[in-house]
Amino acid sequence: MSEQSRSFQVFTITPDYDGFDTLLLLIQDAFATLDRVIDPPSSAGRLTTDILHYKAYKETAYGVLCDGELAACVFLADKGDYLYLGKLAVGKKFRGLGLAHLLVEQAEKLARQRAMSHIDLQVRIELKDNQRLFKRLGFEVVGETMHPGFDRVTSLTMRKTLL
Repeated sequence: MSEQSRSFQVFTITPDYDGFDTLLLLIQDAFATLDRVIDPPSSAGRLTTDILHYKAYKETAYGVLCDGELAACVFLADKGDYLYLGKLAVGKKFRGLGLAHLLVEQAEKLARQRAMSHIDLQVRIELKDNQRLFKRLGFEVVGETMHPGFDRVTSLTMRKTLL
């Protein structure tokens, strides 16, 4: 199927969503190869359907259906004057279709509706492709962090300022 004939639908993942098993598989699949690259391992490996259900209750979550199949998701935590963008996941077979861009646009809409000044995210220092993607989407590096127990930078804080 060509990209032009594909149908994308963004939807809100609410606590009564009946696809948390599928959502967990999507996130695990999207983050699976990272554990060979990043240290410490991603928290995605510790997620469960119960944790995702709770996150959908506490945060705003969006999913993207591609021709009826769950293709991508993002979780957005309200931090008062900004949104924290986390667990952005795009299924391997759906990469390169602009779904990360679509979800970042959705985050921007929500942040603007809430009169927030910016969106922050964390990206691992080893994930240069992800850093380039977020830079293309308008994010810039504003800080460096170290996970507990590490004596080196493990993540970059990136920010998209909203005008």
